[in-house]
Amino acid sequence: MNIIIFGPPGAGKGTQSKYLVKKINGFQVSSGDLLRDEINKDSEIGKMIINDMNDGKFVSDDIVNKLIKKFIFDPQKKNKLIFDGYPRSLKQAKNLNLLLDDADQKIDFIFFLNVNKETILKRIEKRKILEKRSDDELNTTLARYDTYMETTKPVLDFYSKNPNFHEIDGGLEIDEISTKIVSFINV
Repeated sequence: MNIIIFGPPGAGKGTQSKYLVKKINGFQVSSGDLLRDEINKDSEIGKMIINDMNDGKFVSDDIVNKLIKKFIFDPQKKNKLIFDGYPRSLKQAKNLNLLLDDADQKIDFIFFLNVNKETILKRIEKRKILEKRSDDELNTTLARYDTYMETTKPVLDFYSKNPNFHEIDGGLEIDEISTKIVSFINV
């Protein structure tokens, strides 16, 4: 079973993805983690990523798509992928469909964690203290949120037509969100 969880920064995608990894014995494909790994390696790609992230921009689709591809074609991960924060653009969504088709896979469930800006800001402040993430500065967060809402609207429209699309109130407590997701996937 392959699942997409998307929502604005701080919506709880990572938390729910980690929960589902344990629940269905899956593999989390976090575009954010992949990007942070490249930054930590101090690679050329990592340097491009950090410039975009510090400006509150999304990293280019080409970079993200290249990093995602290796997960999709890993035979040990086939039909066990939980996409956390990917796709974020219509180009990425279409690329994901092509890659999955080529790998003889599909998306089984799509969950959109819908959270308002005020809740996001509270969560990011808390996460900044607990996880010390460089992308959690207030101005960066506001820019990322606005960019997310602008860029992801076409993705939301693209996926919301699918019968396996479910919008969940991301402002609920973690356990409540997990329970709703599990009720849809029946595990």
